[in-house]
Formats: sequence, C-alpha cells, structure tokens
Amino acid sequence: MENIVESAKQLNVFGKYDVVVCGGGIAGISAALASARQGAKTLLIEREFMLGGLATAGLIAIYLPLCDGQGHQVSFGIAQELLKLSIEKGSEGRHLPECWKNDATAEERKQNRYEVQYNPQVFAILAEKLLIKENVEILYGTVVCNTVCQKDKISHLVLENKSGRQAVEVKSVVDATGDADIVHLSGEKEAIFGQGNVLAGWYYELYDGKSNLRMVGASDVPDSDTELKKPELLINRRFTGLDAKELTQQVILSHDASLQRFLQHGEVSDEHSMLTLPTIPQIRMTRRIDGVAVMDDTDMHREYSDSVGLFSDWRKKGPVYELRFSSLHGEKIKNLICAGRNISVTDAMWDITRVIPVCAVSGQAAGVAAAISDDFTKTDYNRLSKILKSNGVVLHEREL
Repeated sequence: MENIVESAKQLNVFGKYDVVVCGGGIAGISAALASARQGAKTLLIEREFMLGGLATAGLIAIYLPLCDGQGHQVSFGIAQELLKLSIEKGSEGRHLPECWKNDATAEERKQNRYEVQYNPQVFAILAEKLLIKENVEILYGTVVCNTVCQKDKISHLVLENKSGRQAVEVKSVVDATGDADIVHLSGEKEAIFGQGNVLAGWYYELYDGKSNLRMVGASDVPDSDTELKKPELLINRRFTGLDAKELTQQVILSHDASLQRFLQHGEVSDEHSMLTLPTIPQIRMTRRIDGVAVMDDTDMHREYSDSVGLFSDWRKKGPVYELRFSSLHGEKIKNLICAGRNISVTDAMWDITRVIPVCAVSGQAAGVAAAISDDFTKTDYNRLSKILKSNGVVLHEREL
C-alpha cells in the first residue's frame, strides 16, 4: 500500500472549554446538561446534524424501562427528565402506562414497565432546544480526528468540519461517541466487542393509514446468555462497526433488507410509503474503555461505594445494578471520562448498558464529574454523590 506524508500545519485554537462532550447521543446530551448545570463552560461536538444518535438518527425510538419490572423505578434524574421530554408533544406505539403517571402500587406497576415509544425527529429538536436553554454550545457536522496529550491529560482536541481543521483547548473530556473514539485516539486502554453486531434495518412506513416503525433485525444476545431467545438473523454475518468499508457494506445491506420488507406490503402508492431510513448505521456495540472497574451482568444487586446511579436489565424483570464511577474512566488519561455504550463492561453486560436509560445515567454522572474535576482518578466522590443526589439521582438499591 502506498503511503504519503501529510504536511504539518499550525491549527487555529478557536476556544477553551471547561468540558467538551464528544458525541451528541443520549449519553452526550445528558453529560452536557449535567455539566452546564454545574456552571461549566460546555461544548457538545456532534458528527451528524441532529442530536440523539441511535435513539433518533438511528430510529431506535424506544425509551427502554426506568423500572426493574417488579414495579419499582430505579433510574432517576436526567434519565427520567429525558423520557418525559421525549413524549412532551405526544407518543406513538408504546404509550406511557397510566400506572407510571400516578401513585400506583408496585403490584399495579408490575404489569407494565416504565417505557415509551417517541417520535425520533421531535425528540431530537426538543433535546436541542433544552441544551441551548441550558447554555450548552453545540457544534454540528464535526468529528474529533486527533487528540493532543501533555503527560497524562488531553490538552486539545483536533476537529474537522466545514471550517477545516482546527483545535479546541479542554479541561475535561467526556467520550460519548459510542465507539470510544476519544479513548482510542488518546491511547487510553480499550477493548473491542468480540461477538460483533448483527444486521439491522429499522425504518418508518406509512401503511394501513398510519406511520409504523418497522424493526427489521435487532441487536444480538450475548453468547454467554443462555436464558434469552436468540434473534432471527437476516444474514449470517456480523459487523465490528470500526472499519469504513465494512460500515458502508452494512448500510447497503441494511437498505436492501428494509426495502425487501417494505415491498411485502406492495409498491409505493399514496397509501403506502417508506417515510424514513436511519441516517447512521444501526451498530450497537463496538469499542469501549477498559476502565478501572469492568462491570459484569453478574453484578446485580451488589452495592458499591462509588455508585453514581441505578439501572435495570431491559430484557428481564428483576435485576438492578449500581453503576460504578470507576467503570467510567481509566488510569492513563486522567481528564477523560466515558458515558453511554462505551463504558467499561464485559461483553455479557454490554447489551444491558448500551440502552437509553443507562446512557442517561452514565451521562449525568460523567457530566457532573467533568464539571468538578480534571483528574478522575482523584475525583471527590463525596462531592460528586451529593450533587447527583441533590438532582434526584438514587445511588443505591437499598434507598429505593
């Protein structure tokens, strides 16, 4: 393969921020909100031109449960705030159960989990308005293409967008890219999802007089989990989500799968239309930080001294987990913290922690931490936990 040398050039440093959040999915939205609400000058960098990531541009428009399936809410704070925001202008498909709108008993709430289906485009706009209201600066159409590290901290992020290549000075960085891109670029310890992702091609279809979210394909069940039913695979192939050519093939195959399913209801007509396709690949699990702590699916109902919130297993009723702060950061790059689907977990745990409620819980914790510290190996946990609790977060299962 031929190699070329890119000429070195000086970059304009266009700003200095207390916290830069990389990735505008649910984790990034939550982190930016939490950071800005602590008074930190916050910049949110997003590759696409809409917020929400897989939850909006990816059309995975189901806000999975904030409860344990036994009638108890476990995720609070921004996780609950964003659920309410997602259906502020109405819901579709899975509406908020009445038992979660009032003071129903746990026995009544056992029948319906605390989850909803929202319109992804409306949710994206509402999230954008909320961030602007909270004084978060948003930079769309921008990717982080490099990091500048001084000793054990990131000092600058190198960005690429319509303005060209430029840099931003940072105090703390939240990696909410979903693919641990900042972890990778900065040389922090990382791990790859070994099982790979199955093909999916969700889309919206106008059929039988209404808009329908069609779920073609799904995320796979971890090989280690023998209790859950394995999904029907569209093709006998998996994707890492970390190679440009492979991602392009995945998108092309996804488009074809969506079209074939759409045509089962007939060709295009005034009554039958494909309304929208995902504008990003529907890849769930790719690369993560290999943090100080690595959480596993066997960690249910365990109490941790560094818990920053609670979450449930969206696939099963019963399990409750405490999210460890030490699973959000590593030891090498002191001012880098992760949120969302690239936090430090085993492959078996990944399918539990990649979903919206956990992304919001980890995002809020990461955002607060980034606002009050630039060395996450020395973060004042007592201060962090007090701030989280003052904002409605429940830290331990015994407190429910």
